[in-house]
Amino acid sequence: MSILVGVSPGQRSASVMHLAAMLARSLDTDLIVAAVVPQTWSPLTHNTDREWLDHMRDSADVVLDHAASVLVGVKATFLQHTARSAHKGLLELIEKHQPDLVVVGSSSAGALGHIALGSVNDALLHASPVPVAIAPRGFRASDTARVSRVTAAYGGSDAAADVVLGAAGVAEEIGASLRIASFAVIPTGSVTAGVGTAERGVADEWVSTIEDHVRSLLDDVTALPRVPELDGAVVGMGDSWAKALEDVEWDAGDVLVVGSSTLGPLARVFIGSHATKVVRHSPVPAIIVPRRAAEELAEAAEES
Repeated sequence: MSILVGVSPGQRSASVMHLAAMLARSLDTDLIVAAVVPQTWSPLTHNTDREWLDHMRDSADVVLDHAASVLVGVKATFLQHTARSAHKGLLELIEKHQPDLVVVGSSSAGALGHIALGSVNDALLHASPVPVAIAPRGFRASDTARVSRVTAAYGGSDAAADVVLGAAGVAEEIGASLRIASFAVIPTGSVTAGVGTAERGVADEWVSTIEDHVRSLLDDVTALPRVPELDGAVVGMGDSWAKALEDVEWDAGDVLVVGSSTLGPLARVFIGSHATKVVRHSPVPAIIVPRRAAEELAEAAEES
């Protein structure tokens, strides 16, 4: 297993390095830390262009030095890569190094403690052929932290079931427990409209159906050749996605695993509207898994 970490040459971020280090310790692997430098017009005919490129490369060196200072007990390779844009540079690095996982940070415009999708990580989520891990803004982990629990988000689809089985295999491999979580939003405004009872009835029926599916999934997990420690299943409910996520208990060492949309390209990450909202309101690091990668992880768990 290998991990590629993307950092911005103009922004030092300890959060992404804390997450990358925690994942590297858990998976017993090294890191490739890359700063993508925006490409200028070629050939460079003006001194200002050269000065700007030199400035960006110097800034990238500063960010990479900072990344090295944050990492503790993890081996890493540091490099610069020039590309037309940050997300295209990351995709080029994925193609070149064939990592099993990419780690990026949140947009600097987001709220502390939550994941914020900006232009770079959002574009990456729509194109990456491998799972993408995103650190919440301000995320910190101890120098010896490892993933202690994997929470697999489940919405009832076959693709989500593959995510659960794949997450089970990874959790067992790294010595973490597995939990299954589902989330639902019930608007409070519907009560004043006279249909509150109907809304609640639909929600209760949905929860009952999900619980039946989860019981079957847990049976599938316990039938795996190697079974992780099971931490049950939970359903988070609220009148907003934020409250639905808050309705579930989270601890240090948790990561949330979310599957890509069944509407997206088979081989790539493409998260639908519900998955996007879950990721945006996650108080813990989230790993978004493409459909094909989820299928491969599920198959590996069943065959190990």
